[in-house]
Amino acid sequence: MNRRRLLFGAGAAGVLAALGGVAGVGYAVLSGDRPLALVYRGPASCAGCSEAVAALLRGTPTGFRTEFCGPGEAVQVSAATLANAVVYAQPGGGDVRQAWRRLRTTADDVRAFVHNGGSYLGFCLGAYLAGADSGFDLLTGVGVEGYIYSAGAAVRDTDDTVVEVDWRGRRRHMFFQDGALFRPRTGAGATVLATYGTGGAASVITGYGAGRVGVVGPHPEADSSWYADSRLTNPDGIRFDLGHDLIESTVQRS
Repeated sequence: MNRRRLLFGAGAAGVLAALGGVAGVGYAVLSGDRPLALVYRGPASCAGCSEAVAALLRGTPTGFRTEFCGPGEAVQVSAATLANAVVYAQPGGGDVRQAWRRLRTTADDVRAFVHNGGSYLGFCLGAYLAGADSGFDLLTGVGVEGYIYSAGAAVRDTDDTVVEVDWRGRRRHMFFQDGALFRPRTGAGATVLATYGTGGAASVITGYGAGRVGVVGPHPEADSSWYADSRLTNPDGIRFDLGHDLIESTVQRS
């Protein structure tokens, strides 16, 4: 099974300076302790996607400790396990409605976790699943739709490709496969990190209760194997600073 084909229809100062001065990290690493990020792995994700997200989290300036959770894992998605974490991450996967049928029993626990101060990170399918339609309904005031169906989209099919985005005012390129576009409504309080060439949002962060939700349509977690498998080249090289920016900016608390 192709890990991406089934999708829907340096230190902290150096990283943050390179991205234009993002504010400080929300969870400091104290006395050798690293905050826990739970990463879903199971039938609602695809092979390699969960592992790529976990590697991205471990490589952040915060240096998260990661554990996989889901059916078949030692850790399940529940209120008790989420209580030990600061992040719940939902990676890429298959069809959104099929994925939601497998995840809906965990929805109340995930929503409560975020509402009480936790952070949700959604990558591609995980971003769709943050929405209200067949999802956790975490994106208050932010609509979600498929970028390839939007007016003026540079991509019109579901093949693996590389898209150009504007990330905090800088042109960058990202691995993409049928990712989401976000439409924050006026007054929603969402922060747009990146936009597609059409001006539509490619990555946003918004609040949900006392927690935060960070979502991205393209794949900032894609490593060299993703590009090699699809015979693609990223003009920027294989870099993870955009994913680190999304993560750190989501978990930070003022």
